[in-house]
Amino acid sequence: MTVFYGQQMTKLRVSPFKTPAPGFVDGVVQVFNEEITLAAQTTSDTIEVARLPKGAIPLYGVLLSSVSLGSSTLAIGIGGSTGKYRAAATFTTANTPTLFGLAAANGEALAAEENVFLTVGTASLPASGSLRVMFFYALN
Repeated sequence: MTVFYGQQMTKLRVSPFKTPAPGFVDGVVQVFNEEITLAAQTTSDTIEVARLPKGAIPLYGVLLSSVSLGSSTLAIGIGGSTGKYRAAATFTTANTPTLFGLAAANGEALAAEENVFLTVGTASLPASGSLRVMFFYALN
């Protein structure tokens, strides 16, 4: 039987041994927890929801809404990549924490600080209720 190693375990188990970068092993998980008051924000509006520090390793995000967002779509990203963390999609499940994240955007350290925002598409958001966006990331 062949034993294979992931990238961090290779550093720890295969000579020449190396120390994994901070945050990848024994990283401290932190959260940026934002609440948005829904007020019929309209298509192409953006709502800033997080500031992730340089060196942070995004792990995943959680959406939690008190109401269905109906036919409105939400993309989650940054300037130049509005769908970096979540491609535009509907979110219709009220009161159920729902994970989001794209493999290409999570698990690697950020080279620079990022201001993350939602982009509203297709239809306006509801006129009332609340939407919580939580970003979990590792940082040492």
